[in-house]
Amino acid sequence: MSMVEGELAVANSGASTVTGIGGTEGLFAAIEDRGHVTAGVDGNTATEDLADFDEILKKLDTQGAIEENMLFVNRDVALNIDDMLAAQNSYGTGGTSYGVFSNSEDMALNLGFSGFRRGSYDFYKTDWKYLNDITTGGAFTNIRGVVVPAGTSTVYDQTLGKNIKRPFLHVRYRASEADDRKMKSWTTGSVGGATTSDLDAMEVHYLSERCLVVQGANNFMLLN
Repeated sequence: MSMVEGELAVANSGASTVTGIGGTEGLFAAIEDRGHVTAGVDGNTATEDLADFDEILKKLDTQGAIEENMLFVNRDVALNIDDMLAAQNSYGTGGTSYGVFSNSEDMALNLGFSGFRRGSYDFYKTDWKYLNDITTGGAFTNIRGVVVPAGTSTVYDQTLGKNIKRPFLHVRYRASEADDRKMKSWTTGSVGGATTSDLDAMEVHYLSERCLVVQGANNFMLLN
């Protein structure tokens, strides 16, 4: 959750005055700061939603974006996109196509779309549980999804001293030859603990030092 919703400490705030507490830039904050934000694909009409997508394409053109992109969206946007694509199809009774079983009208009608191509761009849509589950991001009212470029990009790694390929969206963590903090755990206490403590109970401790890397954020877009 911190890698999705994390924020950097605001200057002159209480958090910024604490040594070593700088916060972490999550996915949403990184896109808002270095990427693009749109309020399009709002379900007003199928025609308007298609026009909204065309505006997204024009913005991606200006950034030299790659052709394949993932759409991680909430339920409302997923249904809006399905309606938009279904409206473009004039075949079949009532303007819809019969479903996946050899287009037989006696079989299930499929009105869900997992991907489509518009212009020179391919989009692959998936419901993001994080934005649908009320226990995580389902209560958001201002964030409806993200457009994430697929594939990798080449960057120069100063530590290695050479160009390397990395996914546009990936996680980095602190590690050395002696210690790995991707996910470190240990137990203390009187029952089975390798390390003793003054508490008469076994405790399990977890430690992780990791961050989310939004590489080439100008290719990302946040759906507000």
